Amino acid sequence: MKETPLHAKLITYDETISNLSWTEAVEALRVGHLRPKAQVADIFLGPANATLLSRGAFIDGLGYGVKSVSVFDQNPAHGLPTIQGAMFVFEPQHGRLDAIIDSRLVTEFKTAADSVLGARFLARPDSKNLLIVGAGTVARSLVKAYWALFPGLERVSIWARRAEQSTALAREFEGEPFSVAAISDLATAVTEADIITSATMAREPVLRGAWIKPGTHVDLIGAYKTDMREADDALISSGSLFVDSRETTIDHIGELTTPIASGVIAAGAVMGDLYDLVHGKTSGRRSDNEITVYKNGGGAHLDLMIAHYISEKAV
Repeated sequence: MKETPLHAKLITYDETISNLSWTEAVEALRVGHLRPKAQVADIFLGPANATLLSRGAFIDGLGYGVKSVSVFDQNPAHGLPTIQGAMFVFEPQHGRLDAIIDSRLVTEFKTAADSVLGARFLARPDSKNLLIVGAGTVARSLVKAYWALFPGLERVSIWARRAEQSTALAREFEGEPFSVAAISDLATAVTEADIITSATMAREPVLRGAWIKPGTHVDLIGAYKTDMREADDALISSGSLFVDSRETTIDHIGELTTPIASGVIAAGAVMGDLYDLVHGKTSGRRSDNEITVYKNGGGAHLDLMIAHYISEKAV
């Protein structure tokens, strides 16, 4: 079997980040969902706190993509990023390796754009108060992405288990036209928020349904394996429940598998995913008092959509 020489573009974070915009990234995901439905597959290897995660996808017209990353929970304590790896993009006509992209670039834009696209359908357009639970790399992206797509935001609150982490992140946004502040009382902040977005490595719920006021949109990002939860059963069962993809969340992520297994909800409680929302097969928010809950599972098809956008914008 003949193998051709490697001529793929190497796309790095520092050389490309300034060419990208959150508005364009969200639009790339929306347009990507207008294409034929993706084929996806995941592989998890290693222990729970030190995992190799490989996600592959095929989308007719976009081609193939595989993102392989290591996820080491304790890396920040050693001054290293939690997630490290690369995305391989193969063009659709001949399967040629077209690009190798720093996974940090793909994950950063995919993750926050996924959540914000969901929020565009499910959050109140007049939302003014955003609460971010967690203060890591994803949280930084969430501040930028939500502000770009919800310019009416007036206040962003950040909570983390380590107060110094949320304080440091808030300081990065001093001078912005909206207020960004670290907070210590999570329960009170939840009752005041219009949008709550949670990006933690929690294995036990940090958000309680009893705290959520009517009209709130809750965006859950962090729990990506079966042993992880960010929301308790009361929250999962009390709101209108949506996911980014039925195929990559309902049977794969603890946020849903655990309450389904215990009978708190049925799989049919999921009212729709991004394919349904983008194609208008299900309505998003139906009233100002509705509590909406969105599970961001971050499947490989989303990586491929964003990787295609990044490759087009790369120098």
